[in-house]
Amino acid sequence: MDSIEKLSTAITLIEEARGVPLSASCVVHRGEILEILDGARIALPQDLSAAEAILVQRDNLIEEGRSSAEQMIATAREDVARMIEQTAIVQAARDEAQRILDDARALAADERAEVESYIDGRLATLEVILNKTLDAVARGRERLDGANDKDVLSQLADDK
Repeated sequence: MDSIEKLSTAITLIEEARGVPLSASCVVHRGEILEILDGARIALPQDLSAAEAILVQRDNLIEEGRSSAEQMIATAREDVARMIEQTAIVQAARDEAQRILDDARALAADERAEVESYIDGRLATLEVILNKTLDAVARGRERLDGANDKDVLSQLADDK
């Protein structure tokens, strides 16, 4: 998550910047902060692509689980058909086939829940990071807007 690191660097730079006396503003080297933010802007699509890749992996895992379950079900059906031929153990075959089906469904459900939980955790982390980043950018913009207001007030004072 290179974009997150860049934004964290920008936040740190602003937090550690020298304050302007009698204001909430600070002095930040424009070129340096713009370079960091530009790097974050460039890296963000790559980071989003990585998140999309994680989603694709999740879908693949779910599909593998589904395929595995279908294969288990097909195997169970074959087993059942074979057992039907032996009339003495028909009931045992039905019970075993049902157990295999239940196990396959339970396994598929467990795998799906595990994958979804993992992806949800990763996306929640990304959401928190992006929200923090948005908050930091908003605070920075508010600070910059505050600095412009102070400049206008000082110009009015100079005109008098």
